[in-house]
Amino acid sequence: MVAPDLVLAFTAASFVLIVVPGPMVLFVISRALAYGRRAAVTTVLGGTAGTFVLAAAVAVGVGAIVQTSIVVFTVMKLLGAAYLVNLGFQAIRHRRALREAFEAGGREIGGRRTWWEGFVVGLTNPKTVIFFAAILPQFVDPARGHASVQMLLLSAIFCVVALTLDTMWGLAAGTVRGWFARSPRRLDLVGGAAGLTMVGLGVGLAATGRKE
Repeated sequence: MVAPDLVLAFTAASFVLIVVPGPMVLFVISRALAYGRRAAVTTVLGGTAGTFVLAAAVAVGVGAIVQTSIVVFTVMKLLGAAYLVNLGFQAIRHRRALREAFEAGGREIGGRRTWWEGFVVGLTNPKTVIFFAAILPQFVDPARGHASVQMLLLSAIFCVVALTLDTMWGLAAGTVRGWFARSPRRLDLVGGAAGLTMVGLGVGLAATGRKE
């Protein structure tokens, strides 16, 4: 088991990392504005699952490889960036679909698709990779048991914090969305803006991070 003081310290560190908007938070907000609270929450659930898979990989050693190999890190970063850019262009291309969905009765995008897209963004988030690879091991005490088990436990705590904060971001954005929904033109602008947000996020993600 992890020492209680380490759990509290790790929880605080997780809160600080997650509360600052990063790839996952911005993606959730864009989904909330485009499709509403349900899509935002589903995206959060998928993203949290992807984050935990990423944490599990770190626990068995992948994180150490990513931390020391600029090639692996760059490949993961570019894959995540390319995925976001693709989603953004798709959102821009189909920006009028949001208005059509409302006119058809507020129909939203499929839950399975939304969950999967959130999962991929959570799985390829370099911000989380570095946190798990560089910071997570600092809270492990070998004297208290197997390191991998402790890392998985701490990762679960991180995911709970992420689930809570990301959901709050999504619900808040979904509330603002109601104002836009009163005008068909606003809906088109929301769809386009959400797409531009994801494209910009993907480009920014590809341009930042370690260079060597």
